[in-house]
Amino acid sequence: MSLANKYVIITGATSGIGKEAAMALARENAHIVLPVRNLEKGEKVKKEIGQHYGNPFIYIMECDLASFDSIRSFAREYKNRFGKLNILINNAGIWETQRKETKDGIEKNFGVNHLAPFLLTNLLLDELKAVDFARIINISSEAHRHSKFDFDDPEGKKKFSSFKSYGQSKLANILFTRYLSNLVRDDGITVNCLHPGVVATNLFDKMNPFLKSVFSFFMVSPRKGAETTIYLATSPEIKGQTGEYFVKRKIKRPSSAALDDEAAKKLWEISCDYTGL
Repeated sequence: MSLANKYVIITGATSGIGKEAAMALARENAHIVLPVRNLEKGEKVKKEIGQHYGNPFIYIMECDLASFDSIRSFAREYKNRFGKLNILINNAGIWETQRKETKDGIEKNFGVNHLAPFLLTNLLLDELKAVDFARIINISSEAHRHSKFDFDDPEGKKKFSSFKSYGQSKLANILFTRYLSNLVRDDGITVNCLHPGVVATNLFDKMNPFLKSVFSFFMVSPRKGAETTIYLATSPEIKGQTGEYFVKRKIKRPSSAALDDEAAKKLWEISCDYTGL
């Protein structure tokens, strides 16, 4: 399927899975927009992609996913510059092992991994609805299987556990995907999420060294980890498949907590409150 003249946003694309996905889609002549916190790093990636594939349509735009103001500013600028969007890949993710907060005072794993893509996606829905071919892809994780969403303490204020916090944020990605897929089904937008595998990226940089060494036995390369993302972005088979969770390019049933429609609705409502939508 040709991506020529298709517009793509990929968050977290200065390294790891996001960078590999950007490279693959640039090869298909897509217009690639990379929201980055570090503009210098972003320009280096832009130059690297341009040199590899000769694609002149790579754009770097400033966006800090730990700041709602920055996300809103990015969305406004994107609308003004491009006006349409075919593929939104919410790839960026963090795993904070200590409780930290975003610039809006929200626990960081929850804020960056869930609320940031929730806000960004909602702000760009009109641009996605403006095209015939639109896909939203959210990066989740099998870590979601060890969590239920704690609506009484979503930010771990009472008791913080990095594994619970990260797993809950990845569960939120699936609940968000499933709820949104129903809202935009009639607009021709597919919304899917995926587990990329345990990928050798900087996601694990802050993890206990012993645990990191254990995880390393199962890790795959970023290129391998990006395969399902690229598949969901480019495969004609995905047309009509929406609200699904993919592992290794195949639909997989997520946890029962991820299939809880009441939890999905409740999460949507509190996410609107958090982000001011």
